[in-house]
Amino acid sequence: MLDTLTFLLERLFLLAHVKLSSLLPPRLARDREEPAPQLPAAAAPHRLQRGDLLEVPRTLFTHFGIYLGDNRVAHLIPDILPALSSDSRRLQQMVTNSRLLLGVLSKRASIRVDSVEDFAYGAGILLNVMDRAVARSPLPGEEVARRAERLVGGVSYSLLWNNCEHFVTHCRYGAAQSLQTDQFCEWLKSLIRDQRSVLLAGLLGLLSMACLGVSASTALPSALIPFTLWMAS
Repeated sequence: MLDTLTFLLERLFLLAHVKLSSLLPPRLARDREEPAPQLPAAAAPHRLQRGDLLEVPRTLFTHFGIYLGDNRVAHLIPDILPALSSDSRRLQQMVTNSRLLLGVLSKRASIRVDSVEDFAYGAGILLNVMDRAVARSPLPGEEVARRAERLVGGVSYSLLWNNCEHFVTHCRYGAAQSLQTDQFCEWLKSLIRDQRSVLLAGLLGLLSMACLGVSASTALPSALIPFTLWMAS
């Protein structure tokens, strides 16, 4: 059962944390697609400065963190354990898939400090790439790191409204922002405004009544959803 939920969660991550370069406006997407050297995790600490913003491209999404110095990275990750235990030794253990999954479902997370190697989890690291995509200038490195350190601990979590990207942009630029969320909302707005969505919703409503029969539970949504989309378009 847990494996099934983990698979579904990964698909959800694909939708909510889809690669940033595919969601950014054309100009910013081109900037992000310029070759950016990836640092191997083992060699990264020798190149990093306190307050740097680190990105680790995963298969389905990109993870973000703030470098604190001395091979330490602060990052926000879904985690149910801080809501269940105050045992610092247990909390410091690597976040398992089960902890992550339950953290997403319960909307709980932790801002934790891990080594660069544990943060990267075998992937290469992109350094301060977001500086080219955000309008605000970065804060001084020491201030960035201290902002991150002050937030370490349990926090609420949302795939769209409070994720690891919000954390690092709050620390580095002084305002929490997720470019991925912004572009997802723009895409959703364009979908709602597209009058073809009204036709599709109407056809799906008719299909549901044909398959399930005409009743309040099928007729009401079949009329209300297309009407709402029509008024919003």
